Amino acid sequence: MTIPVILKKECDDSYEVTIDNLDIYSFDTKIAIVTNTTVANLHLKTLLSKITANILRIIIIPDGEEYKNFKTIEYILDKMFEYKLDRKSILVAFGGGVVGDMTGFAASIYQRGIDFIQIPTTLLSQVDASVGGKTGINNKYGKNLLGAFHQPKAVYIDTTFLKTLPQREFNAGFAEIVKMATTFDKELFEFLENADLTNDDVLKKVVSKCVQLKAEIVSKDEKETGIRAALNYGHTFGHVIENETNYNKFLHGEAVAIGMIMANKLACELGFMFEEEALRIKVLLEKYNLPTKYEIKDADDFYEHFFLDKKSANDKINFILPKHIGNHTITSEISEKIVKKVLKYFGDTQ
Repeated sequence: MTIPVILKKECDDSYEVTIDNLDIYSFDTKIAIVTNTTVANLHLKTLLSKITANILRIIIIPDGEEYKNFKTIEYILDKMFEYKLDRKSILVAFGGGVVGDMTGFAASIYQRGIDFIQIPTTLLSQVDASVGGKTGINNKYGKNLLGAFHQPKAVYIDTTFLKTLPQREFNAGFAEIVKMATTFDKELFEFLENADLTNDDVLKKVVSKCVQLKAEIVSKDEKETGIRAALNYGHTFGHVIENETNYNKFLHGEAVAIGMIMANKLACELGFMFEEEALRIKVLLEKYNLPTKYEIKDADDFYEHFFLDKKSANDKINFILPKHIGNHTITSEISEKIVKKVLKYFGDTQ
């Protein structure tokens, strides 16, 4: 006997991303704001002046990628239980990508899932991480290997928060902008080559364009089974670099920048990209002082780490490579010999 379990979903998980100065927000439920020590010191007072709720609590976690783990998730969950949050309560992620990923993950598993809102305060999170519902934490095997797709109820982006962002953090966020432009929008890439992101209007224009691109891609492929995987350009290599350096040498965007250089080398090797195009990408990354060099000490070990990547399946590695500037290809049909040749290049030339 076969008994079907019909799960055709009728719920609408759509939401809006607002790019403007923060408004006044009022909630008729319990709210818990999750932030880190750095953002709390800089901006929490401002946010508290904008939010009213039946009950409002604050959960402050340490600042840094090295804290993106189960221990911090347990701390957030313990506070949520201590504050007696219920299934109608809302978490607010107030910070960068690490805060957003962990807040979303905690929201996805607390009492089988509650709502959360993203208020990103870094360039990286504003242009990428806050939109799309990817949540998760790292473990010893790699980056973001534990998590869930859990869409926020809303995203509020205020670029004035970026005024207090350290230059290194701002530059790391720029790597994600280059990633999107290289794989999806040649016109945006050419604009970035001459753009001045210290101009507030130009910055807001670029943030808006990136969010628009991300929204279109997520709408087509929410669970990353196709085109959305292209947003991981640079990440397959970058995640291995982060893991090898214990998440404390490079910011995420810095590792992605190096990862893009490695992906470009592979793309050139396969004839997907001209060397001149790879050089333009390198020059644009270095314009914002992003690292473009990394010594691979053991190409075989580096290669094996690829198989822990979420995009790999059936013992094949999915590589996201640029196809010239403004387009991309996703392939798992690259021989081990060619990949290792590229990896060894980054060991021999450093």
